[in-house]
Parts: sequence; structure tokens; C-alpha cells
Amino acid sequence: MQQTSTVDSPAAPLASDSRTLGRAFGDVRDAWRQRELWEHLGWQDIKQRYRRSIIGPLWITISMGTTAVALGLLYSQLLGQELGTYLPYITVGFIVWNFILGCVTEGTEVFIANEGLIKHLPAPMTVHVLRMVWRQVLFFLHNLVVYVVVLAVFFPTLTHEYKMDGDIVPHPGISWTVLLAIPGFALLTVNAVWVALLFGIISTRFRDIPPVIHSFIQLVFFMTPIVWPVGVLNKFTNGEASWKVLIAEFNPIYHFLEIVRAPLIGHALSWHHWVVVGAFTVVGWALAILALRNYRSRVSYWV
Repeated sequence: MQQTSTVDSPAAPLASDSRTLGRAFGDVRDAWRQRELWEHLGWQDIKQRYRRSIIGPLWITISMGTTAVALGLLYSQLLGQELGTYLPYITVGFIVWNFILGCVTEGTEVFIANEGLIKHLPAPMTVHVLRMVWRQVLFFLHNLVVYVVVLAVFFPTLTHEYKMDGDIVPHPGISWTVLLAIPGFALLTVNAVWVALLFGIISTRFRDIPPVIHSFIQLVFFMTPIVWPVGVLNKFTNGEASWKVLIAEFNPIYHFLEIVRAPLIGHALSWHHWVVVGAFTVVGWALAILALRNYRSRVSYWV
């Protein structure tokens, strides 16, 4: 009888699970569980930056205070604003803007700057993002000292109803609603994480992105109501709706800014800011998780 030999067919390759939503969510979840790691690294970043300095991180507060007071005194005269209400407005605006600016600009290079750790430290990719955002949160807390000082100086002006020049609706003044700044800043921080994740991955692959964003962010600053109040647009248009008023409303940074600034200085609360920020949060995190699912394994090769 003729003996036939059988050749085993090659085994089908195992399907890779590196590009799954489970891995993407797992990366974020594991990074959150390693809080001690990124909190320690973020604090060490600040200590290293101000090493051998006499007053250390207080330089952050001094720099912010000098900028806010100088520009507040100047633009209050140029725009015809009352100093007692305008200086707190511009101070809080700069504090929140610096947080946003730091998260966006450093977020684009978050993986590039951590090349050594990514290649030698077996940790989730999101750890590096949380480290950067935590560092910016610490900067923000240092800058809040300036807000406390300004609030103490102009407290009598801000505790009753007031109207900035050009505003149509009067502002109620500081009350218990100041506590809304806490969830507002928490929501701002949550958005900072997805921004750094998404743009960090894109910038690692395309190195032209960081310079473009650094240039574009300067334009965004002048188009955002930080130095100038929104009421100025109403003043120039005699209170009539026009495309000039929509400059602020179509600027997403304005809405992120207002959910923190408005409660801190007793401005009239407009809930549509929260709706816009909530929509950006959902859409932004969806895009970040999608990018993390598809490209997290490639970041270590791109850096």
C-alpha cells in the first residue's frame, strides 16, 4: 500500500489586539492608576526648573502678577474700562489662558520630549500626558495667588452688581457661584488631556505640526476675549448683532475660558458655554481614543 505523507497546513497568524478600543481605554485606565508616578515626575519637573533659585516656583506667581497688573493698567485706559472690574477680568483671563497655552504647546511635543522614557520605561503612553497636564495644574495653582491678591484689593467692587463698559447685561457680582469654577476647571483639565493625546500623537508623526500650532496660537490669543471684554464688541456695534460679536462666540477657547473666569469674577453665567465645552469634550475624547487605538504602538518608533 502506498503511503501518503501529510503536510500540516501552516497555522493561521494570531490576530493582533494592539489596535483595539480595549487597549486604548486600558492605556488611559492604567495611566490613571499610576498616579504616584506622573504626580512625582510632574512635581520634579517644577523643582528641576527652579533649581538653585532662591524663591523657586514663586517666580511663576511674580511673572503672572507683573503681566496682569501692567496690562490691566494700560488697557483699562485704552479701552475706557473701570480698573476695579477690569483688572480682575484680565488677571483671571491670563491665568486661565496660560494653562490652556501650556497644555496645547507642550502637548504637541509631549511624546517627543519624553523620548528617553518612552523607549526605556514600560509605562502607558497616557502617563506622559498626565505628567504634563499635572505640571500645568501646579503652575495654575501658583498663579491663583495673584487672583487672591487682586480679589482682596477689589473685593468691595466685585461683591455687588456691576456692568463693564459696553456690556448689555449687568453682572451679579461674586457670590456662592464662585464654586462653579471648580467643576469648570476640572472640565478644562479633562479636555487638556485629550488635546495633548491627540495632537501629541499627530505631532510625533508630523514634526511640522508643533511650529504651526505655536504660530497659530498667537493669533488665537488676540482673537479671544482675554485682554478685551466681549462688551467692547457690543459698544462698537451699538448693541446690534453682527459678525463682530460672533468673533467671540465661534471661538471655542472663549467658552473654555468663561466656564472658569465667569464664576471667579462674578460675571453673569451663560449655560451655553457649558454646553459647547461638553460637546467638545465628547467629540475630542472620541478622536483621542481613536488615535490612541490606531497609533499608540507606533509612537515609540516615531520619537
